[in-house]
Amino acid sequence: MTIRVVLADDEQLLRVGFRMILDAHGDFDVVAEAGDGREAIAAAGAHRPDVVVMDVRMPELDGIAATEAIVRQLPVVRVLILTTFDLDEYAFAGLRAGASGFLLKNAPPDELVAAIRTVAAGDAVVAPRVTRRLLDTFAERMPTSTQAARDERLAQLTERERDVLHALAVGQSNQEIAASLVLSEATVKSHVSRILTKLDLRDRVQAVIFAYETKLVEPS
Repeated sequence: MTIRVVLADDEQLLRVGFRMILDAHGDFDVVAEAGDGREAIAAAGAHRPDVVVMDVRMPELDGIAATEAIVRQLPVVRVLILTTFDLDEYAFAGLRAGASGFLLKNAPPDELVAAIRTVAAGDAVVAPRVTRRLLDTFAERMPTSTQAARDERLAQLTERERDVLHALAVGQSNQEIAASLVLSEATVKSHVSRILTKLDLRDRVQAVIFAYETKLVEPS
């Protein structure tokens, strides 16, 4: 199946480079390019792509605000944030805005291709431990839920699902969660799927953010 992509970056040479990388593979179709956040929102609305590859530092409207608008208006469209540094505050803000992950701009071409495919398939591309490192760095600035809201949302989960969410949030892979909780990997995947459905979350990254916001996990 062809993955439809919008490339949003204010540097035209980078967009050309990204397009050339994707054009070399038969399963991508770059349907539009955008040079700023407003153009990215318009392109997403006009073309309904599977993935928007989004730079964060752009004129007119930055990539964070554009990401939030796209995710709100078009929930089926996934956003992959591009950033310069792996602990860039913009990457953290992008995840909170609803992006399905982030990628360093200097990542090898095969990583860009793999990341877009992963995001298009509905998963997140940020390694759990990298996500946790981001959250630990910026957790003090994160508004937390009230006790009542926290209890109400967590009450939707079974005790086992809370265990799985906690393990996921501290950076364990499905295999590690299965080993620590004495479950099969298939069962862990089922638990993760139910957690996302019950809490109306897009992917594992959003689940980790939820765990921090509700204080299920405290910064290390």
